[in-house]
Amino acid sequence: MQTIYLITTGGTIEKAYSEQSGAVLNNASKVGHYLKLLRLPDCEVRVIPLMNKDSLEMTQKDRAVLVKELTGVLPQDHPIVITHGTDTMVETGLYIEKAFPDLKVPVILTGAMTPLGFEDSDGLQNLTESLLAARLLGAGVFVVIHSQVFPVDQARKDKERGTFVRA
Repeated sequence: MQTIYLITTGGTIEKAYSEQSGAVLNNASKVGHYLKLLRLPDCEVRVIPLMNKDSLEMTQKDRAVLVKELTGVLPQDHPIVITHGTDTMVETGLYIEKAFPDLKVPVILTGAMTPLGFEDSDGLQNLTESLLAARLLGAGVFVVIHSQVFPVDQARKDKERGTFVRA
């Protein structure tokens, strides 16, 4: 049985529509619900809901909290997937790479351009692909999105195309 840690930090992938405010907000983690829709017969995904923030609101203190969580999880030598907003995903990935220059497992950042559960959402695809990539990739920090894998230092969000491209 393969174990993968899934740390949620928020971003569009986790947003939900609020009828009260009429806005799309980060209120609570909903990745667990979507994991139940996947067939993962020989994989245990351990979800760690760390925070639920839009990545544009992510601070260096938030990144330090994430690194502290990783410090506790990395010694388990299991792959890690982190859900994160796409706007500052690369910045956070580079922060992780700097904090852990000698990784022994893959650490994958993924997110979505459209929230999970919304029509035409790319969230479930990206989550599924990240779980597969976590089982196949070697050590390092990666961005996995839209059927693409980038070492974090080679990823760049292309807002006009609505995806990531090689930097």
